[in-house]
Amino acid sequence: MSAEFSTRWVALGDSFTEGVGDPDLSRPNGVRGWADRAAERLQAADPAFAYANLAIRGKKLRQVVAEQLEPALALRPTLVTLYAGANDILRPRVDIDSLLEEYDAAVARLQEAGARVVLFTGFDAGSSKIFGAMRGRTAVYNEQVRWIADRRGATLVDYWRYHEFQDWRMWAEDRMHMSALGHATMANRVLGVLEHEGLAELPDAPELPVLSARERLRANAVWAREFAGPWVMRRLTGRSSGDNLSPKYPALTRL
Repeated sequence: MSAEFSTRWVALGDSFTEGVGDPDLSRPNGVRGWADRAAERLQAADPAFAYANLAIRGKKLRQVVAEQLEPALALRPTLVTLYAGANDILRPRVDIDSLLEEYDAAVARLQEAGARVVLFTGFDAGSSKIFGAMRGRTAVYNEQVRWIADRRGATLVDYWRYHEFQDWRMWAEDRMHMSALGHATMANRVLGVLEHEGLAELPDAPELPVLSARERLRANAVWAREFAGPWVMRRLTGRSSGDNLSPKYPALTRL
């Protein structure tokens, strides 16, 4: 199928690129996400533009490389987006330097195959009382990604510097993944980096509720029970939210 299309985008990564937090039951895996939203705009402007999305939630960096790199290369991509490593950073122990060596090698292989590669820094979660503890690790990861992008001539989407994502309306109920508004905003950031003229439509921004101290405690307890608790249990038992899931779009397609 790849010979039919002059432009072939393959999206690689974890829940960020799969689209978790932007629900759409009409789509594979029940999510839409920034990559789908951006692909829709790019395809609307170019009938020869095709898209595949191999990202699966919960995947760590080495899993992304081991499971997604070869299928991506088989599609003969002209454009590849890659974001992986956030799930490693959240683990108790992580060797960021070692991980990024494998990441760099994957970028090199994609470029040798003729693809333009787009990389992402990680989000600055310093305002989060839970995930803010990982801020230092993310900063180290980001500097490595920036260095790889500079050295390889890759395109960079510098998520860390996108301050609009400090608005809680950009985040889903689980406080870990972007909301529909967040995904649409990221789609437009990526389209801007790709110098595409059209933008994705932004959903209406909901009003931020003003909660009393008691209401905040209640909301935090609900979050801990429904999201944080299951997330911790998966880590303790070696399970992943992506277990038994397949890529949304393993073959090149038009949405």
